[in-house]
Amino acid sequence: MLRSGCARPRLLRARLRLDRAFLSGSSIESLQAAFRNPSSPFHIPPGETGPASPDDPQEPCGNSGFNLEQGCVPHDASPEERARKAREVLISMGYDTDSLWEQSIAWGHHDAFRHVNNAHYLRFIESGRIQWMSKLGNALGGKERVDAMLAGEGVSVILKSININFRRPVTFPDTLLVGHKAIVSSSRTQFLLDSVLYSYAQQKVVADAESVIVWYDYDRLKKCDPGDVAWRVLRDSMGAGYRASIGRPSRLDTLRASET
Repeated sequence: MLRSGCARPRLLRARLRLDRAFLSGSSIESLQAAFRNPSSPFHIPPGETGPASPDDPQEPCGNSGFNLEQGCVPHDASPEERARKAREVLISMGYDTDSLWEQSIAWGHHDAFRHVNNAHYLRFIESGRIQWMSKLGNALGGKERVDAMLAGEGVSVILKSININFRRPVTFPDTLLVGHKAIVSSSRTQFLLDSVLYSYAQQKVVADAESVIVWYDYDRLKKCDPGDVAWRVLRDSMGAGYRASIGRPSRLDTLRASET
């Protein structure tokens, strides 16, 4: 018993020496020293790629006011300041200015996991898409065209598919700003609608989505080419971007690619 009691302190001291040896080679201090050492391959001269000084952290938002570059607002910012920040961020990302949609989060949007259920995001995006469609219809022919497009009369658009990425959980209370922007390709019957959801509370993008939108003739019940005027409005008035191809490859295209 006596020998066992004496051996335990020696074992603890040996373990402590091992821990210190490990930390000396991989601690935060040693990593910082490697970045400061001009002979180290990790060295970044101050003022070139990194900050002006290796010891200067980025200035926090604090209560100094709105800062778009840092992507933050003061913790005590008013709802109006948060809303303004959200709009500026989405507009800077290229989302349509006049069709931004504010979506208030209700307690009932929560599920058993205590955050907004993923299924609700489809509705949030849908509400923003209808707002965007209203602007498109107005640009194509005023209020009458808006009413017809939303009622499914004549040539309008229809949702073909949607893919959502859930970036961050959302909880009550909060408000999301939903933005949309179109992306066209060489197709004459469909285009892509890019969506983003930005949280006022978190000041972050919490979800984004891509939807394939098809021009659809509701009188003839088939997809269609809406004509040059509609495409021109989509590009010029709605600020649509361009992508070489849109949509998933067909099974036939996939099979052909695997054979080559």
